[in-house]
Amino acid sequence: MKPRKDDFKERSKHLQKMTEEELNQYFWHLVEKVVDPLIELAETHTSPSVERSVLLRMGFNSLEASKIVDLVFQRNLLGKGAGHIVWRIAKEKNMDILDAGRALIEGKYWEDVDRIFKGVNNDA
Repeated sequence: MKPRKDDFKERSKHLQKMTEEELNQYFWHLVEKVVDPLIELAETHTSPSVERSVLLRMGFNSLEASKIVDLVFQRNLLGKGAGHIVWRIAKEKNMDILDAGRALIEGKYWEDVDRIFKGVNNDA
């Protein structure tokens, strides 16, 4: 393998006159350029396996996580996040997250999920 030409001094000329503060700002600007597309991708793309993983970390067992994800997927709400759906129901019903998820498995609160996430108004 051929050694790489050391051209650091040439490539870093634009940095050499910057203050510490300017270097810090430039660093974070570059970090944002790298990370922003990843954040956008994460916000717009998910999968059943990712959602199951989130639910497992929330404390559900694998069977519960799979069932919740299946129910969320059937309602075309996977993009909202299965964990987010469970959390919102738990918050709205003032209950434990695990209890909220298990209630969803039992078929409860799906009308609330529709209202919250699909904008369905059952009062009209």
